[in-house]
Amino acid sequence: MFPRLYTRLALTISVLLRGGRALAPRADIPPLSPEELAEAQSFFRRPKFFVYGHARSGTTLLMRLLDAHPDVFCTRQAHFFTRPPYLHALVSDPDIAFWLRRGSFRWNRGRDLSPVVLRAAADFILERDAARTGAKIVGDKSPNSINDGEAIDLTHRIYPDAKIVYIVRDGRDAVLSHRFQAFIDAPQHLGRADLRIRAEFQRDPESFRPTGKSLFTEKSIRDYARGWVRNVETTTERGRALYGDHFHALRFEDLLADPAGETAKTWAFLGADPAFPGADAAVGSVAGTNRDAQWQETKAGEIADEIPKGQQGSWEEFFSERDQRAFVEIAGETLEAWHYNV
Repeated sequence: MFPRLYTRLALTISVLLRGGRALAPRADIPPLSPEELAEAQSFFRRPKFFVYGHARSGTTLLMRLLDAHPDVFCTRQAHFFTRPPYLHALVSDPDIAFWLRRGSFRWNRGRDLSPVVLRAAADFILERDAARTGAKIVGDKSPNSINDGEAIDLTHRIYPDAKIVYIVRDGRDAVLSHRFQAFIDAPQHLGRADLRIRAEFQRDPESFRPTGKSLFTEKSIRDYARGWVRNVETTTERGRALYGDHFHALRFEDLLADPAGETAKTWAFLGADPAFPGADAAVGSVAGTNRDAQWQETKAGEIADEIPKGQQGSWEEFFSERDQRAFVEIAGETLEAWHYNV
């Protein structure tokens, strides 16, 4: 839905700016053919993976742990398939689309060249820094909270051969952390009611502890709950359907409890030897540092000092009774399915 909407918007703007008759919006971009996929792999040989998860679910910690392996290079936020305008915008212009599939364009072998262009562009972006490190496996971490399971569909059209790592966190902790992140990083995007809550929290954080005031409006806690459920359920459904055993899900809480064990499992899933010399020390160094907490202290220390960071069960300290009831009403089945207490 989003790529088509973006294309139509771009076309409208183009007509307004340039006038005249515009080319029709392009059809959906076809997936890579088996032949095109084999050719892409022959030019860009490093296996690819993508780390997805709801915002504030531990994707950054997982990225840093995976990157600690000498054969793995993982960095962040390309948002190829997780945030508009998406990678597909490179070929969404009707003029470009016409050129790539034009009948007299013999280089395209009589087929829309768009998926080949997209794969080549993304492969080059992913591999150029990995090549400097000598890593053999490369991946990107981009939370998929904006388009949830659609991110999997978009990924599969260009990377049917990739591996997907999906991390889940107790939705109550995830949305609480997301709320605090908004207080610190993006207060300019908060509405009046939310700004009042932020000001009250800054003035008297203790009044928001158990059975006290709520950090959420009733609408926002319900919206957050629906968003978390949608992300978890659609991502896992599409991931398992399209990627099968190339889809690996883990819980943030298990990663906190056993970082060495969970990271080793994920390295093995990616095809990297989990028992390389110095593995435990590498994991320990990453797990012992919370860079996000350091950033929050720098950005808004007066609020950050009162906020739990990277912990399990923080929601119990800050959810009001109304928050808990509303969240469980909407997300209770999903929480239980992932073995979270309700």
